[in-house]
Amino acid sequence: MQAVIDACESGKLSNLRIVRVISSRADAGAIARADKHGIPVKVIAKKDFKDQQALDEALISALKEAKTDIVLLAGYMSVLGASVIKQYRGRIINIHPSLIPKYCGKGFYGLHVHEAVIAAGETESGATVHYVDEGVDTGPIILQRKVSVLPGDTAQTLATRVLETEHEILVEAVATVMANLDKPEDK
Repeated sequence: MQAVIDACESGKLSNLRIVRVISSRADAGAIARADKHGIPVKVIAKKDFKDQQALDEALISALKEAKTDIVLLAGYMSVLGASVIKQYRGRIINIHPSLIPKYCGKGFYGLHVHEAVIAAGETESGATVHYVDEGVDTGPIILQRKVSVLPGDTAQTLATRVLETEHEILVEAVATVMANLDKPEDK
């Protein structure tokens, strides 16, 4: 999220304004970042809703209230429900710390991804920005970039390098998605 905030403030993403940060946890680091930059925050925790449909309705309401054009899942660790995906299909993007379709889906998040990459003896990993669909990390790929796995890498050292790449390609992918939204034939 910080990479996107910085790109907005520097003018690199001049056609983007972050209208709201929605967090599933009241203690998420994203909240402090948003507060520091004057971005409105709303916490919508799954535990506060009786079922997925009620959670989806709360998310859709919060997104509509903020007049959201695209939804960026940057550190949002919950799977979105079908009604949210339907409402914002083709406008929800996620960043994942691997070269999808490798090391993705349920259970592959954070250091788990990098541990699996190293355990498998891979020589390269990377990051992927993709559209969100009803699966977990199964939506169409927007952008990928490779990162070499170096001799002696640990999950943490690899994670650090992949994160740098994630920051770069996330900004590039957001610019691409926004440019495609602005095309007259899409209106």
